[in-house]
Amino acid sequence: MSETSGGTSSVAPPYLIFIRHGQTDWNAEGRMQGHKDIELNETGRTQARRNGKALKAHVEQAGLSLDDLHFTVSPMLRALETMRIVCAELERGDSAFTVDERLREITFGVWEGFTIPELKAQSPELVARRKADKWGFVPPEGESYKMLSGRIGAWLATVTRPTVVVSHGGVMRVVQGLLLGIPTDEVPKLDVPQDQFFVWDGSNLDWV
Repeated sequence: MSETSGGTSSVAPPYLIFIRHGQTDWNAEGRMQGHKDIELNETGRTQARRNGKALKAHVEQAGLSLDDLHFTVSPMLRALETMRIVCAELERGDSAFTVDERLREITFGVWEGFTIPELKAQSPELVARRKADKWGFVPPEGESYKMLSGRIGAWLATVTRPTVVVSHGGVMRVVQGLLLGIPTDEVPKLDVPQDQFFVWDGSNLDWV
């Protein structure tokens, strides 16, 4: 993985389907989750089922075989539950995937569990610094998007076969940035829906 002037780039995988985990109560409340293991809520389970059904239809329409796809997931509960629901919709075994520690969400350190308004009341100067440089800012005992990009870029360079991944919002942003060469200051602002997934065909990225 390497950074270009104002953007990111990496060795692109041949085919990648990226699903963000479904909603949790902390997502709904705007709380920073990071490495906290929060399970899906009912909305999140519905989103995961939708993505499983949509993935099944996409695979059939594209003339792909599920046997040709490698499935991998973050070790966090919300991602694992999402993957199991997706696999159930695909009529795969509920453990027919690998778990990769590198796919964990960005960690917000001591900020995890708080909302931005709560943090602004406690540490307004740090929140202002984060707003000014969301890519490079490191929360107390946490990780920056730049640090996350290094971790995920190293993982992405190992993806050499068509892969379905279930991971997190921060990871989803960074992967889009790496695949598309998006300027680093724009990466943390990218949309990361939980009721859609993206498909990278080796040169183009589309949402399903």
